[in-house]
Amino acid sequence: MNYDYDAILIGGGPSGATAAAILAEYGHRVLVLERDKFPRYRVGESLIPFTFGPLERIGMIPKMKASHFVKKYSVSFVQPDGKRSQPFYFFNRYDRETIAQTWQVVRSEFDVMMLDNAREKGAEVREETTVNRLLMDGDRVTGVEVTDRATGRTYEVRAPITLDCSGKEAFTANRRGWRIPDPELNKIAVWTYYKGSKRAPGIDEGQTTVAMIPEKGWFWHIPQHGDMVSVGVVAEGKYLTRGGVKEPREIFHREVQENLWIKDHLSVGKCTGEYFITSEYTRYSRHCAAPGLLLLGDALAFLDPVFSSGVLLALKCGHLGGEAVHEGLVSGDLSPAHFAPYGEAIREGIENMRKLIYAFYDPNFSFREVVQRHPAAADQITDCLSGDVSKDYSQLWDWIREFVPLPDSLRYGEPLAEHSS
Repeated sequence: MNYDYDAILIGGGPSGATAAAILAEYGHRVLVLERDKFPRYRVGESLIPFTFGPLERIGMIPKMKASHFVKKYSVSFVQPDGKRSQPFYFFNRYDRETIAQTWQVVRSEFDVMMLDNAREKGAEVREETTVNRLLMDGDRVTGVEVTDRATGRTYEVRAPITLDCSGKEAFTANRRGWRIPDPELNKIAVWTYYKGSKRAPGIDEGQTTVAMIPEKGWFWHIPQHGDMVSVGVVAEGKYLTRGGVKEPREIFHREVQENLWIKDHLSVGKCTGEYFITSEYTRYSRHCAAPGLLLLGDALAFLDPVFSSGVLLALKCGHLGGEAVHEGLVSGDLSPAHFAPYGEAIREGIENMRKLIYAFYDPNFSFREVVQRHPAAADQITDCLSGDVSKDYSQLWDWIREFVPLPDSLRYGEPLAEHSS
């Protein structure tokens, strides 16, 4: 078959832009098909420390350091009565010049920087281009049919491997019935943006705050540049819609009253007036790969955002997936089985973070109590929360199980066997 490109990527978000940059840097012919025109809005602004590695791999660290994004050095937790924990400073565990300092980004700006970086490496990017369907030769994906929204022209492009980086749209998983829900992590989020609200001075200005409300719900409070703050509430739908309240604005402002710290910090700010809502946060794809196809980022799995792991997992998928595709192109092996180690690595990272999230939502769990009984747990908890998710945490899980049960690992992200459906 005559291929137009070596790799086609559906979506130019963080996972797609990372994989595209890596593949283009290796000299492969790369096409990124992006439905929207950048810049475009996305939520998910807080980068955790171990995003450093993938960003460094694709040459983004100098650009991030030169940006106006607010520097983030720590995370703190606040009880409903306003009592705040001491900040967890990353530099108490990691090198100050690298991992210990990260950023609070505006995703519309960050994603443009990432996609432009892929262009600079040599990737071709076509924005405002909708992917209609995958092209098939038997059970193998051989490319895509797309429509250029500016001209209305529909055409086909082909490559030996197509990377689904379509984000929460989950292009392949939804169309092929691969989507798996999480048994418990299905929350609702309501959020907005404030200008001029309170924020801490100095090194704590960029601190992420997780502020608790009843029924194990929580607010995020993420300072951004331009005196803006991203602030939202996450909880069970039955809790947030109690009393028949369904309007996002009403839900948000009612819950602000449930945490004194949030109430105080938003008391002097002005809301931008736009409210967003989303539900069913956590879901996974049964398969990470099929003949001629690989899933990356949110198209593979999306995890509850309490520990700001979304961009980290997207970048990790883009990094590991991009390297695996390069190796497959060089060796001539792009079979689903070739991507089994990639799927295992991503699943391992997600399951580690998922266990910590389950513990967090258990009303009988307290990080403090675990550390008081097992002081060595502190560093392990910090590592997992910081995004160092690809390591053995079995000892930590044993310690946490002394307090609360943890979920069994789910089966997802495995390559589809050849000639299976």
